[in-house]
Amino acid sequence: MVGSVKQYPTETTVRKSATVQALLLSANAQNPCTTATLFGAVVGRYELYELPERYSTRRSYQSYLDNHIKPRWQSVPLAEIKPVAVEDWANGLKLAGKSKAHVRGLMHVLFECACRWELVERNPISLVRLKGSTKRLKRPVVLEPAEFRALVSNLAEPFRTMTLVAGCLGLRVSEIVGLQWRDFDFTNRTLLIQRGVVHGRIGAVKTSTSHAAVPIDPSLLEVLWEHRKRCYPTEEQWLFANPRTERPFHQEQIVKTHLTKASAAAGIKVKVGWHTFRHSYRSWLDQAGASLGIQRELMRHASITTTMDTYGRAMDEGKRAANSNVVQLIMKHKQEAADQQKAS
Repeated sequence: MVGSVKQYPTETTVRKSATVQALLLSANAQNPCTTATLFGAVVGRYELYELPERYSTRRSYQSYLDNHIKPRWQSVPLAEIKPVAVEDWANGLKLAGKSKAHVRGLMHVLFECACRWELVERNPISLVRLKGSTKRLKRPVVLEPAEFRALVSNLAEPFRTMTLVAGCLGLRVSEIVGLQWRDFDFTNRTLLIQRGVVHGRIGAVKTSTSHAAVPIDPSLLEVLWEHRKRCYPTEEQWLFANPRTERPFHQEQIVKTHLTKASAAAGIKVKVGWHTFRHSYRSWLDQAGASLGIQRELMRHASITTTMDTYGRAMDEGKRAANSNVVQLIMKHKQEAADQQKAS
């Protein structure tokens, strides 16, 4: 099934479609026709067989293909795609520098496939250079600890606990909604990040270094124990399950219905999303005096020489101390309230 008669009224239009071109590439793999192959055929075959399995990555790649790459290049023969033309096009995209780099990278992957399928001899995208591809169009939003506390105080459960986990551990939201109680080692006060959930789909964590243990400060541990008493129980032991579906919440809906209202009630003028807390956590590590090496490990960005065992391994004290400094920084109000209660 390629499509409807309305989409493809003649045999010629069907044969020119990216889907059929991709199928023809596969059918004629032993004797590919390289003279007039359209780039759309390469894209079509890539979509059929090569897209990444991880849902969030696959969704991102598909978006770049549908919104940017296919509209411009799918009808162009492979042999006519030149580095200068791609460079001018990519630099002219109204995207952040990092997104332009992703588009360029995906174009490179597509031509690598074309090389492997013996449709071209060289990858022209290797010569493409982008201006300012590492620059952001917008400066990341970072909250002050007092702003974060004010936002949290305006949230209902379980979103309050979700946000505290985001602020205290700097996790990606896909990792937060993917947490299960079996991921925690409460004796050694560590959490092993094992999965991500995007739009209800369970997948692997973003990178190999994301699959790492992080320390849990006693103050956060206390919050988690309280949450465990009242959280909705499920067979999979989700920390944050939607009672209506018994599955993890969809993160975008939480932003719309809870975080946006809470940030407005807290008097925060900037737009707050889940990644705001990750950016803020990185900034708070700076304020707490954590070394760059500790910051990289707590953010789980850089490669590490020794993989931490899942069980029985002591958490590095430097990481634990740096994380605790951040937790105390943003949960300061709890200690102040306790001191006032003792004084009275």
